[in-house]
Amino acid sequence: MVRKLLAPLFLIFIAYCLNGQNLYFPSIDPLQPWATMDPDELDWCDEKIDELYDFLEEKNSKGFIILKDGKIVLEKYFDTFTEDSIWYYASAGKSVMAFMLGIAQKNGALSIDDKTNQYLGNGWTACTPEQEDEITIRHQITMTTGLEVAASSGDDDCLDPECMEYFAPPGTRWDYYNAPYRLTQDVIEAAVGINKNFFFRQYITNTTGMNGLWFNYIFYGRTRDMARFGLLNLAGGIWNGNPILNDPDYFYEMTHPSQSLNPGYGYLWWLNGSNFHLLPGTQFQFQGSVIPNAPDDMFAALGKNDQKIYVVPSMNMVVVRCGNSAGGVSPALSSFDNELWAKILDLECTSSSTELENSNAMVVYPNPSRDGFSLEVTDPVIKVSLLDYNGQEVWMQPYNNESSTISIQWPMKTAPGLYLLKVDHQNGIAFKKLVRL
Repeated sequence: MVRKLLAPLFLIFIAYCLNGQNLYFPSIDPLQPWATMDPDELDWCDEKIDELYDFLEEKNSKGFIILKDGKIVLEKYFDTFTEDSIWYYASAGKSVMAFMLGIAQKNGALSIDDKTNQYLGNGWTACTPEQEDEITIRHQITMTTGLEVAASSGDDDCLDPECMEYFAPPGTRWDYYNAPYRLTQDVIEAAVGINKNFFFRQYITNTTGMNGLWFNYIFYGRTRDMARFGLLNLAGGIWNGNPILNDPDYFYEMTHPSQSLNPGYGYLWWLNGSNFHLLPGTQFQFQGSVIPNAPDDMFAALGKNDQKIYVVPSMNMVVVRCGNSAGGVSPALSSFDNELWAKILDLECTSSSTELENSNAMVVYPNPSRDGFSLEVTDPVIKVSLLDYNGQEVWMQPYNNESSTISIQWPMKTAPGLYLLKVDHQNGIAFKKLVRL
Protein backbone atom coordinates (compact mmCIF):
# COMPACT_ATOMS: atom_id res chain seq x y z
CA MET A 1 0.00 0.00 0.00
CA VAL A 2 2.83 2.39 0.88
CA ARG A 3 4.56 1.56 -2.39
CA LYS A 4 1.37 2.38 -4.34
CA LEU A 5 1.14 5.75 -2.57
CA LEU A 6 4.78 6.68 -3.09
CA ALA A 7 4.77 5.88 -6.81
CA PRO A 8 2.55 8.79 -7.94
CA LEU A 9 4.32 11.17 -5.59
CA PHE A 10 7.66 10.09 -7.06
CA LEU A 11 6.34 10.76 -10.56
CA ILE A 12 5.20 14.22 -9.44
CA PHE A 13 8.68 14.85 -8.03
CA ILE A 14 10.22 13.82 -11.37
CA ALA A 15 7.82 16.17 -13.18
CA TYR A 16 8.93 19.05 -10.96
CA CYS A 17 12.57 18.15 -11.62
CA LEU A 18 11.99 18.20 -15.37
CA ASN A 19 10.19 21.51 -15.01
CA GLY A 20 13.16 22.84 -13.05
CA GLN A 21 15.49 21.88 -15.88
CA ASN A 22 13.57 24.27 -18.14
CA LEU A 23 13.89 27.13 -15.68
CA TYR A 24 16.49 29.86 -15.41
CA PHE A 25 17.78 30.58 -11.90
CA PRO A 26 19.46 33.89 -11.06
CA SER A 27 22.77 33.96 -9.24
CA ILE A 28 22.55 33.61 -5.46
CA ASP A 29 24.42 36.91 -5.36
CA PRO A 30 21.64 39.55 -5.45
CA LEU A 31 24.10 42.04 -6.95
CA GLN A 32 24.44 39.96 -10.12
CA PRO A 33 22.01 40.71 -12.97
CA TRP A 34 18.81 38.71 -13.34
CA ALA A 35 18.14 37.54 -16.89
CA THR A 36 15.15 39.08 -18.62
CA MET A 37 12.72 38.10 -21.35
CA ASP A 38 11.33 40.61 -23.81
CA PRO A 39 7.52 40.82 -23.59
CA ASP A 40 7.51 40.63 -27.41
CA GLU A 41 8.57 36.97 -27.10
CA LEU A 42 5.21 36.33 -25.43
CA ASP A 43 3.34 38.57 -27.89
CA TRP A 44 2.42 40.94 -25.07
CA CYS A 45 1.25 44.36 -26.22
CA ASP A 46 2.91 47.53 -24.92
CA GLU A 47 -0.50 49.19 -24.69
CA LYS A 48 -1.87 46.42 -22.48
CA ILE A 49 1.26 46.40 -20.33
CA ASP A 50 0.79 50.13 -19.77
CA GLU A 51 -2.85 49.52 -18.84
CA LEU A 52 -1.72 46.87 -16.37
CA TYR A 53 0.79 49.27 -14.80
CA ASP A 54 -1.86 52.01 -14.58
CA PHE A 55 -4.18 49.56 -12.86
CA LEU A 56 -1.47 48.53 -10.39
CA GLU A 57 -0.63 52.14 -9.59
CA GLU A 58 -4.30 52.97 -9.11
CA LYS A 59 -4.52 50.03 -6.68
CA ASN A 60 -1.73 51.34 -4.41
CA SER A 61 0.93 48.89 -5.58
CA LYS A 62 4.60 49.40 -4.75
CA GLY A 63 6.39 46.51 -6.47
CA PHE A 64 5.36 44.11 -9.24
CA ILE A 65 7.19 41.31 -11.08
CA ILE A 66 6.25 38.63 -13.59
CA LEU A 67 8.70 35.77 -14.15
CA LYS A 68 8.40 33.47 -17.17
CA ASP A 69 10.66 30.41 -17.17
CA GLY A 70 12.48 32.10 -14.29
CA LYS A 71 13.33 35.22 -16.28
CA ILE A 72 11.95 38.68 -15.54
CA VAL A 73 9.40 39.73 -18.17
CA LEU A 74 7.84 42.63 -16.29
CA GLU A 75 9.21 44.54 -13.30
CA LYS A 76 7.76 47.81 -12.10
CA TYR A 77 8.07 49.96 -8.99
CA PHE A 78 5.81 52.84 -8.06
CA ASP A 79 6.31 56.20 -6.34
CA THR A 80 9.53 56.15 -4.30
CA PHE A 81 9.64 52.36 -4.02
CA THR A 82 12.68 50.72 -5.66
CA GLU A 83 14.20 47.31 -6.29
CA ASP A 84 16.02 47.63 -2.94
CA SER A 85 12.99 48.70 -0.89
CA ILE A 86 11.94 46.32 1.88
CA TRP A 87 8.30 45.46 2.49
CA TYR A 88 6.31 43.13 4.72
CA TYR A 89 4.81 39.87 3.45
CA ALA A 90 1.93 39.82 5.99
CA SER A 91 0.22 36.42 5.73
CA ALA A 92 2.15 35.60 2.56
CA GLY A 93 4.92 34.84 5.06
CA LYS A 94 2.85 31.86 6.21
CA SER A 95 3.90 30.03 3.04
CA VAL A 96 7.56 30.76 3.78
CA MET A 97 7.12 29.19 7.23
CA ALA A 98 5.41 26.14 5.69
CA PHE A 99 8.47 25.67 3.49
CA MET A 100 10.79 26.00 6.50
CA LEU A 101 8.76 23.47 8.49
CA GLY A 102 9.13 21.03 5.59
CA ILE A 103 12.91 21.42 5.76
CA ALA A 104 12.87 20.93 9.55
CA GLN A 105 10.80 17.77 9.18
CA LYS A 106 13.09 16.36 6.49
CA ASN A 107 16.06 17.05 8.76
CA GLY A 108 14.40 15.03 11.53
CA ALA A 109 13.96 17.97 13.90
CA LEU A 110 10.19 17.51 14.05
CA SER A 111 7.20 15.80 12.48
CA ILE A 112 4.11 17.80 11.58
CA ASP A 113 2.12 15.04 13.30
CA ASP A 114 3.85 15.84 16.60
CA LYS A 115 1.70 17.30 19.34
CA THR A 116 2.21 21.04 19.61
CA ASN A 117 2.67 20.93 23.38
CA GLN A 118 5.77 18.81 22.78
CA TYR A 119 7.45 22.07 21.73
CA LEU A 120 5.41 24.79 23.47
CA GLY A 121 4.80 22.98 26.74
CA ASN A 122 1.46 22.36 28.42
CA GLY A 123 -0.97 25.22 28.90
CA TRP A 124 -0.26 27.17 25.71
CA THR A 125 -4.04 27.51 25.21
CA ALA A 126 -7.08 27.97 27.47
CA CYS A 127 -8.20 24.41 26.63
CA THR A 128 -8.33 21.56 29.08
CA PRO A 129 -5.18 19.40 29.09
CA GLU A 130 -7.07 16.68 27.24
CA GLN A 131 -8.30 19.07 24.54
CA GLU A 132 -4.91 20.70 24.08
CA ASP A 133 -3.16 17.34 23.88
CA GLU A 134 -5.03 16.59 20.63
CA ILE A 135 -3.61 19.59 18.71
CA THR A 136 -0.70 18.87 16.34
CA ILE A 137 1.54 20.96 14.11
CA ARG A 138 -0.46 19.63 11.14
CA HIS A 139 -3.59 21.22 12.62
CA GLN A 140 -1.73 24.53 12.95
CA ILE A 141 -0.58 24.63 9.31
CA THR A 142 -3.97 23.53 7.94
CA MET A 143 -6.00 26.02 10.05
CA THR A 144 -7.87 23.15 11.76
CA THR A 145 -6.79 23.48 15.41
CA GLY A 146 -10.41 23.84 16.56
CA LEU A 147 -9.39 26.94 18.52
CA GLU A 148 -11.11 30.31 18.39
CA VAL A 149 -10.13 33.73 19.68
CA ALA A 150 -11.62 34.45 23.07
CA ALA A 151 -14.47 36.97 23.03
CA SER A 152 -12.84 38.80 25.92
CA SER A 153 -9.74 39.33 23.74
CA GLY A 154 -10.99 39.74 20.20
CA ASP A 155 -7.36 39.84 19.08
CA ASP A 156 -6.60 37.36 16.31
CA ASP A 157 -2.86 37.78 16.94
CA CYS A 158 -2.89 37.42 20.73
CA LEU A 159 -0.60 34.57 21.82
CA ASP A 160 -1.52 34.58 25.50
CA PRO A 161 -3.08 31.22 26.50
CA GLU A 162 -6.30 32.87 27.68
CA CYS A 163 -6.81 34.31 24.17
CA MET A 164 -7.08 30.88 22.52
CA GLU A 165 -10.19 28.93 23.49
CA TYR A 166 -11.59 25.53 22.52
CA PHE A 167 -14.36 25.58 19.90
CA ALA A 168 -14.31 22.16 18.22
CA PRO A 169 -12.21 18.97 18.12
CA PRO A 170 -9.01 19.49 16.08
CA GLY A 171 -9.43 18.52 12.44
CA THR A 172 -13.21 19.03 12.37
CA ARG A 173 -13.40 22.77 11.60
CA TRP A 174 -11.43 25.02 9.23
CA ASP A 175 -10.95 28.55 10.55
CA TYR A 176 -8.38 31.09 9.38
CA TYR A 177 -7.02 31.91 12.84
CA ASN A 178 -3.70 33.73 12.96
CA ALA A 179 -2.42 33.07 16.51
CA PRO A 180 -2.03 29.26 16.25
CA TYR A 181 -0.14 29.77 12.98
CA ARG A 182 2.19 32.32 14.58
CA LEU A 183 3.10 29.79 17.22
CA THR A 184 4.48 27.47 14.54
CA GLN A 185 7.39 29.90 14.50
CA ASP A 186 8.00 29.17 18.18
CA VAL A 187 7.60 25.47 17.44
CA ILE A 188 10.29 25.46 14.77
CA GLU A 189 12.72 27.37 16.98
CA ALA A 190 12.19 24.90 19.82
CA ALA A 191 12.61 21.98 17.43
CA VAL A 192 15.77 23.10 15.59
CA GLY A 193 17.37 24.83 18.56
CA ILE A 194 18.26 28.06 16.76
CA ASN A 195 16.54 31.34 15.91
CA LYS A 196 14.27 31.09 12.85
CA ASN A 197 16.26 33.82 11.08
CA PHE A 198 19.47 31.78 11.39
CA PHE A 199 17.60 28.70 10.17
CA PHE A 200 16.17 30.64 7.21
CA ARG A 201 19.56 32.03 6.24
CA GLN A 202 21.29 28.65 6.54
CA TYR A 203 18.85 26.67 4.43
CA ILE A 204 17.29 29.24 2.07
CA THR A 205 19.33 32.43 1.77
CA ASN A 206 22.67 30.66 1.40
CA THR A 207 21.31 28.36 -1.31
CA THR A 208 18.92 30.61 -3.27
CA GLY A 209 20.00 34.19 -2.57
CA MET A 210 16.56 34.96 -1.14
CA ASN A 211 17.10 37.48 1.64
CA GLY A 212 14.59 38.33 4.34
CA LEU A 213 14.03 38.75 8.04
CA TRP A 214 11.46 37.55 10.55
CA PHE A 215 10.53 40.30 13.03
CA ASN A 216 7.63 40.11 15.48
CA TYR A 217 6.24 37.11 13.58
CA ILE A 218 6.18 39.03 10.25
CA PHE A 219 8.52 38.32 7.34
CA TYR A 220 10.14 41.25 5.50
CA GLY A 221 12.02 41.29 2.21
CA ARG A 222 12.39 42.87 -1.20
CA THR A 223 10.12 42.31 -4.19
CA ARG A 224 12.80 40.24 -5.91
CA ASP A 225 13.11 38.10 -2.77
CA MET A 226 9.42 37.31 -3.13
CA ALA A 227 10.05 36.41 -6.76
CA ARG A 228 12.93 34.10 -5.75
CA PHE A 229 10.63 32.32 -3.30
CA GLY A 230 7.98 31.91 -5.99
CA LEU A 231 10.58 30.53 -8.41
CA LEU A 232 11.85 28.09 -5.77
CA ASN A 233 8.34 26.71 -5.38
CA LEU A 234 7.69 26.71 -9.12
CA ALA A 235 10.66 24.34 -9.31
CA GLY A 236 9.21 22.08 -6.62
CA GLY A 237 11.59 23.20 -3.88
CA ILE A 238 14.68 22.70 -6.05
CA TRP A 239 17.05 25.56 -6.86
CA ASN A 240 19.13 25.08 -9.99
CA GLY A 241 19.38 21.33 -9.40
CA ASN A 242 19.96 21.67 -5.64
CA PRO A 243 17.06 20.25 -3.56
CA ILE A 244 16.32 22.86 -0.88
CA LEU A 245 13.17 21.12 0.37
CA ASN A 246 14.31 17.59 -0.36
CA ASP A 247 10.94 16.00 0.37
CA PRO A 248 8.61 15.60 -2.65
CA ASP A 249 5.88 14.04 -0.49
CA TYR A 250 5.73 17.06 1.81
CA PHE A 251 5.95 19.51 -1.09
CA TYR A 252 3.03 17.79 -2.81
CA GLU A 253 0.95 17.84 0.39
CA MET A 254 1.86 21.49 1.00
CA THR A 255 0.60 22.60 -2.42
CA HIS A 256 -2.49 20.38 -2.64
CA PRO A 257 -5.66 20.21 -0.49
CA SER A 258 -4.54 19.42 3.04
CA GLN A 259 -8.00 18.49 4.33
CA SER A 260 -11.55 18.12 3.00
CA LEU A 261 -13.03 21.02 4.98
CA ASN A 262 -11.45 23.62 2.68
CA PRO A 263 -9.88 22.13 -0.46
CA GLY A 264 -8.74 25.63 -1.39
CA TYR A 265 -6.04 25.45 1.30
CA GLY A 266 -2.85 23.41 1.57
CA TYR A 267 -0.15 23.81 4.20
CA LEU A 268 -0.38 27.61 4.61
CA TRP A 269 -0.78 28.03 0.82
CA TRP A 270 -3.96 29.02 -1.03
CA LEU A 271 -4.91 26.66 -3.86
CA ASN A 272 -6.89 27.43 -6.98
CA GLY A 273 -9.04 25.02 -8.99
CA SER A 274 -11.06 23.47 -6.15
CA ASN A 275 -14.77 22.69 -6.39
CA PHE A 276 -15.43 24.91 -3.38
CA HIS A 277 -13.48 26.87 -0.79
CA LEU A 278 -13.80 28.76 2.46
CA LEU A 279 -12.50 32.28 3.02
CA PRO A 280 -11.15 34.00 6.14
CA GLY A 281 -13.82 35.06 8.60
CA THR A 282 -16.64 32.89 7.24
CA GLN A 283 -17.78 29.27 7.35
CA PHE A 284 -19.69 29.58 4.07
CA GLN A 285 -18.68 27.27 1.23
CA PHE A 286 -18.04 29.35 -1.89
CA GLN A 287 -18.43 27.26 -5.01
CA GLY A 288 -15.57 27.04 -7.49
CA SER A 289 -12.03 28.38 -7.52
CA VAL A 290 -10.55 30.83 -5.04
CA ILE A 291 -9.59 33.16 -7.93
CA PRO A 292 -11.86 32.30 -10.90
CA ASN A 293 -9.87 34.23 -13.51
CA ALA A 294 -6.56 32.57 -12.56
CA PRO A 295 -5.34 29.17 -13.85
CA ASP A 296 -6.70 26.19 -11.94
CA ASP A 297 -3.26 24.82 -11.04
CA MET A 298 -2.10 28.05 -9.40
CA PHE A 299 -1.08 28.06 -5.73
CA ALA A 300 -0.48 31.31 -3.94
CA ALA A 301 1.01 32.99 -0.87
CA LEU A 302 -1.47 35.73 0.00
CA GLY A 303 -1.28 38.38 2.70
CA LYS A 304 -3.18 41.28 4.18
CA ASN A 305 -3.29 44.47 2.11
CA ASP A 306 -2.82 42.43 -1.05
CA GLN A 307 0.67 41.01 -0.74
CA LYS A 308 0.78 38.33 -3.46
CA ILE A 309 3.05 35.53 -4.67
CA TYR A 310 1.26 33.53 -7.38
CA VAL A 311 2.89 30.33 -8.69
CA VAL A 312 1.48 28.82 -11.92
CA PRO A 313 3.20 25.57 -13.04
CA SER A 314 1.14 25.23 -16.24
CA MET A 315 2.42 28.62 -17.43
CA ASN A 316 5.92 28.32 -15.89
CA MET A 317 5.11 31.68 -14.33
CA VAL A 318 5.47 33.53 -11.04
CA VAL A 319 3.65 36.80 -10.34
CA VAL A 320 4.50 39.04 -7.36
CA ARG A 321 2.72 42.14 -6.09
CA CYS A 322 3.39 44.10 -2.90
CA GLY A 323 2.02 47.39 -1.65
CA ASN A 324 -0.81 48.96 0.30
CA SER A 325 -4.35 47.67 0.21
CA ALA A 326 -5.95 47.54 -3.23
CA GLY A 327 -9.34 47.94 -1.58
CA GLY A 328 -10.31 44.31 -1.00
CA VAL A 329 -12.70 43.02 1.65
CA SER A 330 -10.76 39.99 2.94
CA PRO A 331 -7.54 39.73 4.97
CA ALA A 332 -5.92 37.58 2.31
CA LEU A 333 -8.18 37.55 -0.76
CA SER A 334 -9.97 40.36 -2.54
CA SER A 335 -11.61 41.32 -5.82
CA PHE A 336 -8.18 42.69 -6.78
CA ASP A 337 -6.91 39.14 -7.37
CA ASN A 338 -9.58 38.46 -9.97
CA GLU A 339 -9.17 41.83 -11.69
CA LEU A 340 -5.40 41.45 -11.80
CA TRP A 341 -5.54 38.00 -13.39
CA ALA A 342 -8.06 39.16 -15.98
CA LYS A 343 -5.50 41.77 -17.06
CA ILE A 344 -2.54 39.38 -16.98
CA LEU A 345 -4.34 36.84 -19.17
CA ASP A 346 -5.28 39.64 -21.56
CA LEU A 347 -1.73 40.86 -22.19
CA GLU A 348 -1.36 39.05 -25.50
CA CYS A 349 -1.90 41.29 -28.51
CA THR A 350 -4.20 38.78 -30.17
CA SER A 351 -6.15 37.73 -27.10
CA SER A 352 -9.26 39.00 -25.43
CA SER A 353 -10.52 38.59 -21.92
CA THR A 354 -12.10 35.20 -21.43
CA GLU A 355 -14.66 34.39 -18.78
CA LEU A 356 -13.54 31.31 -16.88
CA GLU A 357 -16.63 29.59 -15.60
CA ASN A 358 -17.25 27.52 -12.49
CA SER A 359 -20.54 26.14 -13.73
CA ASN A 360 -21.45 24.63 -17.08
CA ALA A 361 -25.04 25.72 -16.52
CA MET A 362 -24.41 29.43 -16.98
CA VAL A 363 -22.07 32.15 -18.18
CA VAL A 364 -21.80 35.53 -16.44
CA TYR A 365 -20.21 38.64 -17.94
CA PRO A 366 -18.63 41.05 -17.33
CA ASN A 367 -17.10 39.93 -14.08
CA PRO A 368 -15.90 42.00 -12.24
CA SER A 369 -18.53 44.63 -13.09
CA ARG A 370 -19.52 48.08 -11.87
CA ASP A 371 -23.12 48.63 -13.00
CA GLY A 372 -24.52 45.25 -13.84
CA PHE A 373 -23.97 41.92 -15.57
CA SER A 374 -25.60 39.54 -18.01
CA LEU A 375 -26.45 35.93 -17.33
CA GLU A 376 -26.59 33.32 -20.10
CA VAL A 377 -28.31 30.06 -19.18
CA THR A 378 -29.10 26.77 -20.85
CA ASP A 379 -32.16 25.99 -18.69
CA PRO A 380 -35.18 28.17 -17.83
CA VAL A 381 -34.52 30.22 -14.69
CA ILE A 382 -36.84 30.12 -11.69
CA LYS A 383 -35.06 32.48 -9.33
CA VAL A 384 -31.84 34.53 -9.09
CA SER A 385 -30.32 35.46 -5.72
CA LEU A 386 -27.27 37.36 -4.48
CA LEU A 387 -25.52 36.26 -1.26
CA ASP A 388 -23.10 38.47 0.61
CA TYR A 389 -19.64 37.62 1.96
CA ASN A 390 -21.20 35.85 4.99
CA GLY A 391 -23.63 33.82 2.92
CA GLN A 392 -26.67 36.00 3.69
CA GLU A 393 -29.20 36.70 0.93
CA VAL A 394 -29.14 40.40 0.04
CA TRP A 395 -31.28 40.33 -3.09
CA MET A 396 -33.68 37.94 -4.84
CA GLN A 397 -35.71 38.10 -8.03
CA PRO A 398 -38.09 35.37 -9.34
CA TYR A 399 -38.09 34.69 -13.08
CA ASN A 400 -40.43 32.86 -15.41
CA ASN A 401 -39.17 33.16 -18.95
CA GLU A 402 -37.56 31.06 -21.65
CA SER A 403 -34.94 33.64 -22.60
CA SER A 404 -31.33 32.41 -22.62
CA THR A 405 -30.01 35.83 -21.55
CA ILE A 406 -30.94 37.82 -18.44
CA SER A 407 -29.57 41.30 -17.73
CA ILE A 408 -29.26 42.30 -14.07
CA GLN A 409 -28.37 45.66 -12.57
CA TRP A 410 -26.51 45.63 -9.28
CA PRO A 411 -29.04 46.40 -6.51
CA MET A 412 -28.45 49.84 -4.97
CA LYS A 413 -27.83 48.40 -1.49
CA THR A 414 -24.92 46.23 -2.62
CA ALA A 415 -21.55 47.81 -1.91
CA PRO A 416 -18.38 46.98 -3.89
CA GLY A 417 -17.00 43.59 -2.91
CA LEU A 418 -17.39 39.85 -3.28
CA TYR A 419 -20.79 38.17 -3.76
CA LEU A 420 -22.17 34.76 -4.64
CA LEU A 421 -24.73 34.52 -7.45
CA LYS A 422 -27.23 31.70 -6.93
CA VAL A 423 -29.39 30.68 -9.88
CA ASP A 424 -32.27 28.26 -9.37
CA HIS A 425 -33.21 26.67 -12.70
CA GLN A 426 -35.42 23.79 -13.75
CA ASN A 427 -32.68 21.18 -13.48
CA GLY A 428 -30.97 22.32 -10.29
CA ILE A 429 -28.96 25.17 -8.78
CA ALA A 430 -25.85 26.88 -10.15
CA PHE A 431 -23.44 29.21 -8.34
CA LYS A 432 -21.00 31.85 -9.51
CA LYS A 433 -18.69 34.13 -7.53
CA LEU A 434 -19.16 37.77 -8.58
CA VAL A 435 -17.18 40.91 -7.89
CA ARG A 436 -18.76 44.36 -7.83
CA LEU A 437 -16.33 47.22 -8.50
